[in-house]
Amino acid sequence: MPLTSLGLSPALVLAMGERGHPDPTPIQAAAIPAALRGADLLASAQTGSGKTVAFALPILQRIEHERREPPARTQALVLVPTRELASQVADVVRSLARHFSRPVKVAELFGGVSINPQLMNLRGGADIVVATPGRLLDVIGHNALTLSATPLLVLDEADRLLDSGFSAELSRIVSLMPRRAQTLLFSATFPPAVELLAQGLLRNPVRVEVAAQDAEAPDIVQRALEVDTTRRTQLLRHLIRTEGWSRLLVFVASQHASEHVAEKLRGLGVPAIALHGGRSQGARTQALVDFRSGSLQALIATDVAARGLDITELPVVVNYDLPRSAVDHLHRIGRTGRSGAKGLAISFVSAGTESHFRLIEKRQGWRVPREQVPGFEPVEVAVPQALGGGVKGQRPSKKDKLRAAAARSQN
Repeated sequence: MPLTSLGLSPALVLAMGERGHPDPTPIQAAAIPAALRGADLLASAQTGSGKTVAFALPILQRIEHERREPPARTQALVLVPTRELASQVADVVRSLARHFSRPVKVAELFGGVSINPQLMNLRGGADIVVATPGRLLDVIGHNALTLSATPLLVLDEADRLLDSGFSAELSRIVSLMPRRAQTLLFSATFPPAVELLAQGLLRNPVRVEVAAQDAEAPDIVQRALEVDTTRRTQLLRHLIRTEGWSRLLVFVASQHASEHVAEKLRGLGVPAIALHGGRSQGARTQALVDFRSGSLQALIATDVAARGLDITELPVVVNYDLPRSAVDHLHRIGRTGRSGAKGLAISFVSAGTESHFRLIEKRQGWRVPREQVPGFEPVEVAVPQALGGGVKGQRPSKKDKLRAAAARSQN
């Protein structure tokens, strides 16, 4: 099915062709017509399936037909959970609109940086606002933006928005928008919290679910390497050298671990840097620039990088620490094998985390054979208490709530 059959303007079709995507992906083919009709939408597809373009194209089609110069009102609000995703979505929108006869003004709003430049950028209005919830409410509190006439709301990575504890902020934001605003909700998964949110926000939504096989599942080879906890860094360095990885994204469990592993790798001669929510926005942006350019070989990240980040030709993802849930595992490994490229996802499994990894496998419906690397055979033995470990449940613990509060303060 060509893009022209979806009713998109020649400028948008041209921009998509220049991006190397003359034909829509399954999620785009299913979601775009419904969005163009003005229907509310509940859409789900796996990571890397083209969800950003699926909502960006209808937004831009509307703006091309209805916009004024300068913007008479904000035509669309896109809410995202992280600063990095806000910048990435804004870049995609600008790229798709580059052949419009008049420039489209896109405003990015996120925390971790001074609010003043963002307030200045909103002078004269903006066609599209891409924002994290906390900073958006700060900007509204400065009377720099009103949403009372904004006709379209997009929730991108809706499951992560809710998991990060943004429910109260979402309610406030929705209350500031028109009651009849069109709402597009995109999520890689539909946990009960997302279903509940959809019931409260959407009116007779069109439901689009694209299964992995329909979405041309990414070509990702998974490996599970058994290793003692204390030898993971040495094994990681060994693999970098013997496998010849030019770039790799390594996921760890905490900010401290991110800094620690990056420092250890640098000491072993591997150009590496930490990426986590505790770093300034400037430092996080520069880390991504250096990683994408190739001047950095390894990016050691917390789950701040597990959602939304699109790094082209990323050959390897390593779970140095296992993720807390099966959903997080899916998003982590989805950073590789994007846009038709092959990818490799490696998980380090110790005696103490074996039961946890088995539960991740069970919930995702697959089994990864265990391997041992010569010279790094594990000697640790699981203690009986470790065998009852489990994947994070749906009810947040006190620690979960503290993490959520910390995440909100960083966005």
